Amino acid sequence: MLLLLLASGVPIGVGLMLVGIGGLAVMIAPEAAVIKAGVVSFEVISKYELGVLPLFLLMAHLCFAAGASRDFFDVAAKFLGHRRGGLALASIGGCAGFGAISGSSLATVSTISSVALPEMRRAGYHPGFAAGALAAGGTLGSLIPPSGALIVFGIIAEQSIGKLFAAAIVPGATQALSYMATIALLCLWRPELGPATVRVPWRDRLPALRQVADIFALMLFVIGGLMIGWFTPTEAASVGVVGALLLLAVRGGFTRAAVAGALRATLRTAGMIYVVIIGALLFANFISASEITEALSGAVSDLHASPVVAIIAMTLILLLLGSFLDGVALMLLTTPIFLPIAEQLGYSPIWFGIFLVRTMEIGFVHPPLGLNIYVIQGLARDLSLGTIFRGVIPFLVADFLHLAAIIAVPALALWLPGLVAG
Repeated sequence: MLLLLLASGVPIGVGLMLVGIGGLAVMIAPEAAVIKAGVVSFEVISKYELGVLPLFLLMAHLCFAAGASRDFFDVAAKFLGHRRGGLALASIGGCAGFGAISGSSLATVSTISSVALPEMRRAGYHPGFAAGALAAGGTLGSLIPPSGALIVFGIIAEQSIGKLFAAAIVPGATQALSYMATIALLCLWRPELGPATVRVPWRDRLPALRQVADIFALMLFVIGGLMIGWFTPTEAASVGVVGALLLLAVRGGFTRAAVAGALRATLRTAGMIYVVIIGALLFANFISASEITEALSGAVSDLHASPVVAIIAMTLILLLLGSFLDGVALMLLTTPIFLPIAEQLGYSPIWFGIFLVRTMEIGFVHPPLGLNIYVIQGLARDLSLGTIFRGVIPFLVADFLHLAAIIAVPALALWLPGLVAG
């Protein structure tokens, strides 16, 4: 029923809510289902910890207004543009830097692509290669802290958002490096894919760093303070908003229109996410009452399969569902089912959050849905979807190898949270 609702165009939050309430009404009683819906809605809206989400969103939109998107790409292009595939490498660097502000894959790919794609095409880059690099690089916004997906997962799974952010740093960095290695190998094999541009002298490179020094310092202070315990997540987000307001003022963009636009965009996005979270928690209550997770856990135990085999089976299911479900929908649909099974297999909930978001990211570039692909195609109408999907294939290979590394070596996600906690 949920899949039918989503396929018919019902918003994910509303679909989860209807199925959750309907399922509880059938299994328990209609009156109990309505009461549960009211209790869950009130708890979500009044939850202090959830204030971190709109605050980080506001910080991101204030940084957008300060011109952060072009700055990150410009700086990376000045340092890397003279190499083969240098502008594509700069796009990955720009996506990583901007992802640390936006916390959103779609925001990252749309913003960086609007700046980088015209530059790469003017420089003679192969259109499919340029679009594929940007589509893949945009997924970094979902993993690099402060990630909106990790915040939502932490709330639903009742896990420390600070630990999730710490756990995402090494996988996020290695993901960006894997994309850069892919670009370097492709340009070594076929140099015409990404011709080198004019080398920028060092006297122009070093001053360019000042363009992003203030934003980088703000992100380091906010995320670093959260990881080492100076702030709670909500306090860190509040400090980030104040810092972003100061940054906007210093950069000369502090106007009524800029602040009002940031507030409007934040309220629109946060309102949608609140509905999604309420729906997801009602759906999770229904899943819990139905004992589906216990039945699936028992089925996994009866197979006597190793934990790695069970996780690989989950990966295949997630990739299949990700072919036609939005990433957040995929996470909210599967977390109540798969997280208890992963815990029974001995996996840390923190590791599972990183694994789930990383798998979800692949869905952003995986056919046939591939939302990042459609965003780029919307920016460059003359590029066919086939051209962009073919261009992203090498990066999909890098994604699968990177995901395999996270499954094979859980310490990639768990080392830093353990170090911080220690």
